[in-house]
Amino acid sequence: MPHPDYKLLIFDWDGTLCDSIGRIVESMHMASTRSGFEPCEDLAVKGIIGLSLAEAIRTLYPQIGDDDLVAFRQHYADYYMALDAEPSPLFEGVVQSMDALRGEGYHLAVATGKARRGLDRVLKAHGWSDYFDVTRAADETAGKPHPLMLEQILAHCGVSPRQALMVGDASFDLMMARNAGMDSVAVSYGAQSAQALQAYEPRLTIDHFSELQAWLSQAN
Repeated sequence: MPHPDYKLLIFDWDGTLCDSIGRIVESMHMASTRSGFEPCEDLAVKGIIGLSLAEAIRTLYPQIGDDDLVAFRQHYADYYMALDAEPSPLFEGVVQSMDALRGEGYHLAVATGKARRGLDRVLKAHGWSDYFDVTRAADETAGKPHPLMLEQILAHCGVSPRQALMVGDASFDLMMARNAGMDSVAVSYGAQSAQALQAYEPRLTIDHFSELQAWLSQAN
């Protein structure tokens, strides 16, 4: 059973609400090639999704120097932006479920490893610029799994950690929730497998986004 006192639902973006993992992996491979590095395996790239871009690159290529990092980031941004001229779609069931959850009175928020510029761009593309109570991006606060962005969201909404739930597809999302003292839900259709996420003790693992609403309704 979900906790009956949840008032705030916080969502990761890439791989949780938005089906963008393939583009991220492709962009990272292209940027590495253009920067003169050997592309990493797909699984390794999926393993860093959720981190800020600079931290993700340094995790994959710890030997990279500062100048090469700047160039790598630009190659990634240029390629991803070209792919994202047509925005990545939201996962099936996201729009309907989010509208229903908002109608039920939940506060809704986003906590993402994207930069503010990128997050604002995709929110606008989906008509969601003013949809969420609050959003936090990695370049305006501490990156995941540090709990600062969750703490800022909690403060904005006037909600305690016990009353909040973090929903994400990556270990960094669930670690961040644990570090903030809040419950989490893992999604199995994003960057990391359900099996990999079980180590972080999510309250629930879902295979389809609509399962979240069904589970939350059990508390009402």
